[in-house]
Amino acid sequence: MKFSTILKWLTGGCEAFLAIPLAGGLFIFSSGWSALLFMFVFHLITLVVSVKDKRTYVGSVLGMITSAIGAIPVVGWIMHTITAIILLIDAGRSTRVEKKA
Repeated sequence: MKFSTILKWLTGGCEAFLAIPLAGGLFIFSSGWSALLFMFVFHLITLVVSVKDKRTYVGSVLGMITSAIGAIPVVGWIMHTITAIILLIDAGRSTRVEKKA
């Protein structure tokens, strides 16, 4: 499995955790919003690796946008949910393509 696919699974899982209405919000708030900064950097690394592996990177770009506006309560929750879905679908597709090859 390519490293970019592994990173997409990880970032998608982290986004899914942050999308849990109460738990994700409390985690972001208790970390002093540093979780959003961490996720921004994590998405940036995933973006660079995906471009290097010639894989899709839409989820990583969306994740960086989500991290930038994730402090807005309802908007952040919606964005984390959408980003998690996109990243996990992309990771699943990449895994399927790699298994066929």
